[in-house]
Amino acid sequence: MKKDSVTTEIVVKENKIGILRVGNVNYISLTDLAKQANPEDPSGLIRNWMSNKNSFDYYSLWEELNNENFNSVESHRIKIDEAPYNRFTMTPNRWKRDFNAIGIIPSSGKYSKGTFAHPDIAFEFASWLSPEFKLYLIKEFERLKTNEAYQYKIEWSATRLLSKVNYVVHTDAIKECIIPNLTESQKQHVYSDEADILNVALFGMTAKQWRDKNPELAKNGNIRDYTDLLHLVILNNLQNTSAELIEDGLSQRERLIRLNESAKRQMKSLQNSKSMKDLELLQKQVKEENNLLTNK
Repeated sequence: MKKDSVTTEIVVKENKIGILRVGNVNYISLTDLAKQANPEDPSGLIRNWMSNKNSFDYYSLWEELNNENFNSVESHRIKIDEAPYNRFTMTPNRWKRDFNAIGIIPSSGKYSKGTFAHPDIAFEFASWLSPEFKLYLIKEFERLKTNEAYQYKIEWSATRLLSKVNYVVHTDAIKECIIPNLTESQKQHVYSDEADILNVALFGMTAKQWRDKNPELAKNGNIRDYTDLLHLVILNNLQNTSAELIEDGLSQRERLIRLNESAKRQMKSLQNSKSMKDLELLQKQVKEENNLLTNK
């Protein structure tokens, strides 16, 4: 796990609860939850809960349902040989180390010290602490998800707006620098031809080639409608670059080579960009929430 990956915190009945981003899920700090009940020894409270047979049955079943690499053999042994007895003790470190667990994880980051858990497990722990506190926790956690979705929509709207601005810049360059040198018949296809230079540079195919390859998808959109967020961001950048190359008088072939090189560089850089990954995670969360609302 990466250190210093606490993304934010929520406040539940005046208690600050840390949130740790793990993959595309916000994990909740069990340590902070425990502090509201036992500020002197939150680790001891977590250990007591994890050592409870009913608790063990719950979080071990969660692992079996959600973790294909979970050490279920050892888990079943514990259920028979240890969990039924008072001597049974389970800690976050042991759970992570010996069982390859992902639902409860200890963290030693500078800003993320303590034990964190998947919301399914954190809510169960909160219920053990206080059913009332659990309800407040769920309410604030849902508020966080709503705020993240709203932030994504703002960023996505900005990306779409930037795309429109760059599109105008690109088409203006075509109109001013290319069209005056074309015959009337050539002018009819100039915008689609120039758009295809971007398509080939980024996607490796023209719009028609994509339609021929994806006839069913083509009924409801084009190649750009079905691309991912990473390619859309790069496309926005390429539109601006293409406008500059047109104004510099480069030929189509020269521009295609330059644009393809630029697309490769951006792809390599943005694939591992934290900002890009954060935007993609927010996009995924919004899609999942929209799907849930649609299916209700």
